[in-house]
Amino acid sequence: MSISATILIPLSLARYRSDTLQLIRCRTLPVVGSGIILALHFVTWISSLSHTSVASSTLLVATNPVFVGLGVWLILKERVHPRLVTGTAVALTGTLLISYSDLASGEHALYGDFLAVTGAVAVSGHLLIGRRLLQDSALIPYITSVYTIAAVVLVFLALSAGQNLFGHSLRDYFLFLALAVGPQLLGHSSFNYSLKQISPSVLALVLLAEPVGASLLAYFVLDEIPPSATYFGGSVIIIGVAIALMKQKQTVNT
Repeated sequence: MSISATILIPLSLARYRSDTLQLIRCRTLPVVGSGIILALHFVTWISSLSHTSVASSTLLVATNPVFVGLGVWLILKERVHPRLVTGTAVALTGTLLISYSDLASGEHALYGDFLAVTGAVAVSGHLLIGRRLLQDSALIPYITSVYTIAAVVLVFLALSAGQNLFGHSLRDYFLFLALAVGPQLLGHSSFNYSLKQISPSVLALVLLAEPVGASLLAYFVLDEIPPSATYFGGSVIIIGVAIALMKQKQTVNT
């Protein structure tokens, strides 16, 4: 996140200085809130990988479309379709199935599951705030401000926890750079750009591809084979999310 912010700041100041300053000055609270929530997402989700499997973590964080739908109802005061209620119930059932399967691994795995779900709630808040702000703000000023705030929060938390940010191998720093350019600047920023065009609920549906890809990579790279119940619970989650988003998806297509 720090590398991403460092890359974006010169671009933002050179080409979007007035827009960036206006966004920070006029929308201080939501911009700061979005940055803090994004930092919370990464803190909880990435930390969950130290406690539970990659498959369980990514499947549980993929429940964010349900929380986005609830946020649209509770915060944006939009009408909730019965499919959202049904889909939420199905997705939560899948979440319980995964947590139950991880129960055999002890409280360590359950704690990881809790962190992953917390990450899902956090990124849902980030998407909802972004949807509002990007309706009348440019992408670069928004992501520069939010990424910078998130980076400051993450560095502070890392140092407070006694984690060393320096002294890593050259290979690790190359991976940090790859994460900044790939998943963050290209991947996450493209999601923020899409918020100007489509509903957060529909966008969240695209994120369902992440657990599949992450689980396959974990199998081939880390030799990690999660319990079969994880895949069953994950299938239930995906079905529930698909039910919850069916109405929104049909509306956009129309």
